[in-house]
Order: sequence, then structure tokens, then C-alpha cells
Amino acid sequence: MPELIAILTFAAVVLGVFVAAQVLDQSHAQARLIRERIANAKDSGGLPPIQDLAFLRDQMLSRIPAFDTLLRRSDRVSQLQKMLEQGGLQTRAGNFLLLSVASCILVAILILLFNQPLVFSLSGGVVGFFLPHVYATQRRAKRFQLFEERFPEAIDTLARAVRAGHAFTTALELIATEVAEPVASEFRKLYEEQKFGLPVREALLNLADRVPLVDVKFFVTAVMLQRETGGNFAEILDNLSYLIRERFKIQRQVRVYTAQGRMTMALLMGLPPVVVVSMLVFNPSFIRPLFTDPIGHTLIVIGITLQTIGYFVIRKITRIQV
Repeated sequence: MPELIAILTFAAVVLGVFVAAQVLDQSHAQARLIRERIANAKDSGGLPPIQDLAFLRDQMLSRIPAFDTLLRRSDRVSQLQKMLEQGGLQTRAGNFLLLSVASCILVAILILLFNQPLVFSLSGGVVGFFLPHVYATQRRAKRFQLFEERFPEAIDTLARAVRAGHAFTTALELIATEVAEPVASEFRKLYEEQKFGLPVREALLNLADRVPLVDVKFFVTAVMLQRETGGNFAEILDNLSYLIRERFKIQRQVRVYTAQGRMTMALLMGLPPVVVVSMLVFNPSFIRPLFTDPIGHTLIVIGITLQTIGYFVIRKITRIQV
């Protein structure tokens, strides 16, 4: 046991030194890049011509070139970076993975310090590795929920701008400045992409890819069809806004009807940990064999497995797509 603690501590120290070294190297790399750009500008006698400028979004997965090249070989890491952006987290996938590894080591060390079996330490390390991922997933879900709530307001603003005689691209800029976040930032990206020369169709498809919601897909489809076939654009937007608000009404009714199932799920998931903690506080000798005896370890694994299966079954029942 002491040897394992020493190994995990050594790994944590090495990881910390590595992160600190990369932060210092990143600052030096940025300074070197600025010096190179200034030197190139001086050699060319000024700024390059406008047609030679490239407007590129920073899509690096890590500031470390070798690490970035390694991460780009994995599609899952690219999907992770996309999820972080959808959740509004200003971090790169490489830093997020380092944070997950650090969380894994920290949780494993904490469990070992309480003199728990090795299997608990390894299981805790796995849980610690996925804790940042759970947080990012929750941030993404909350941001999408907020986007859905404010999306009809953006459509109404677009319809009013079209009726006032503004062009579609100008109306996008109005949404980016008048509607609250996170709708404003997504439409600002849409406006900037088409402003810098990307076709409107491609910019709309990028919006649907960044925000994969049913309402956004309806909006993108309606706009592209109207641009190809014509029609009263303001009326189309009004109908779309009405449709989205009606979907919200149905969703709220569904949440009322499934409230009992969701309460049951919360009770079944929260009751066992509360009972175990209460027994550890009021009668430790009664519950301690569950953590010290091998049969108790088996029962814990079975209990956690059944809890997980029950959670997903009840979640499947209570989640009704509208």
C-alpha cells in the first residue's frame, strides 16, 4: 500500500511539473510568434495585401505542437473539443484531458489515504477521471436549454427586422447585439462566417452543427428553403416561432406527467448513499464489514451495478421526445 501511494504521488508531481513547464513554454512561444510577425511585417514593408490575409479560427487542441498532432489523430478528442465549445468552456481538449488525469490521481490518492482496498482506489480513480466530463456535459445541457428558451425571441427579432426592410445578414447582426446569450454568440458566429465570405448555406449548416437542436434544424431548413424557393419570409419566421413555443408548452406538460417517475429516480439514487453515511456516523461497527469483508465488496459492486441499471431504465421511461 505505501508503495502504491508513493507511485501515485510521483505521478501527480510529474504531471504538475509537466503542466507548469508547458505553461511557461506557451508564453515563450507566443512571444516568439509575435516577434516573427513583427519581423515579417518589417521585411515586407508593411502589412500584407488584403487578399493574402487568412481569417482562421483557432482550432488547436493543445498549445503543444507534438501533443496537438497526437490528439488530432483521434476523432473522439475532436468530438470532446466540440463538446467543450458547445458548453461554453474556454479550454482546449488537451488541457481538459490533463485535468481529467489529475482528477483521477487525486481521487485515487484520497481513497488510499483512508486505508481503503485497492479496488476502491482504482474505481475511484476511474470516477475521478470522468468527473470533469460530467461537469462539461452538464454545462452543455444547461447552455442548450437556455438557448432553446431564448431562441424564439431571436426568431421574432429576425422577423421584425425583415418586415422593417433589413437584409437577412443585417438582421443576423441585430440578433447578435440585442438578444441575450447564448443565442447572441452563436448568431454572431453565423454573421461573421458569412461576412468573411462563407456562403450563407454553409454558415447555416455550421450553426446547426454547433447547436444540434431540433428547433435550430427547423430554422435552418426554413431559411434555406425560403432562399431557394422564395415566399413571405416574415410569415415563415412567425409560424416557426409559434411552433417552437407550442413545443415548449407540450414539453412542460410532459414534465408534469413524468414528475413522479423522476422523483422516484432521485429517491432510489439518493437513498442508499444517505443510509450508508448515516450508518457510518451513528453505528460504524454495523456498516464497517461492508467495506472490510470481501463479501461486502461484492455486495457493493452488485448494488452499484443495479443502481446504475435502474437509473438508465427510469431515465429512458421518463424522457419523452417532443
